[in-house]
This record gives sequence, C-alpha cells and structure tokens, in this order.
Amino acid sequence: MNAQFKKGVLELCVLSKLVEADRYGYELTEAISQQMIISTGTLYLILKRLKDEAYVETYLVESGEGPARKYYHLTEQGRIHQETLKKEWLDFVNVVQGILE
Repeated sequence: MNAQFKKGVLELCVLSKLVEADRYGYELTEAISQQMIISTGTLYLILKRLKDEAYVETYLVESGEGPARKYYHLTEQGRIHQETLKKEWLDFVNVVQGILE
C-alpha cells in the first residue's frame, strides 16, 4: 500500500476502530494490522495527538498478564471528528473514482 495514502487515512482508521469499542494500543495495532501494515510507533504518535486534541481519553485497566493497560476511549468530540473525517474521505474517494473512470 502506498505510504502516502496510508498516512492520510490512518487517523480515520484509528478513530473508526475506537467507535467500535475502547481498546488499548497493542490491540488497536493488531486490529488495524489485519488489513494494512502499520508500525506501533506511528500508532502511538497518532493516539497522543488525538488525546492532546481531546478526541480520546485514557484509563487504566489491571492486567493479569503484567502491567495495567492504558485503554483509549473516544470522546463525543472524537465521535464528531470521526464522522467528519469519514464523510470527507468518502467524498474524496468518490472524486478520485470519477477521475479514474
């Protein structure tokens, strides 16, 4: 997959996975990696920015397999942002599809 394409849409992918359910970082990486190759470092940079912009909140959950896990939860502002990005992405894809045909 073209790295520039992926870079432009990865934030939307992360937000969309968080619409489904709260997740911890590794779990998000695994969920997205099932369909595209991503680095964990890139994902955590996106999560930090999303938290700084108040699109996600975090909370800790104790783990029986080691240290507590930091879960990411989508805020209402994050849900609105995800819907906006999704609409923009679908509009963009339609425009490109029209050009390609």
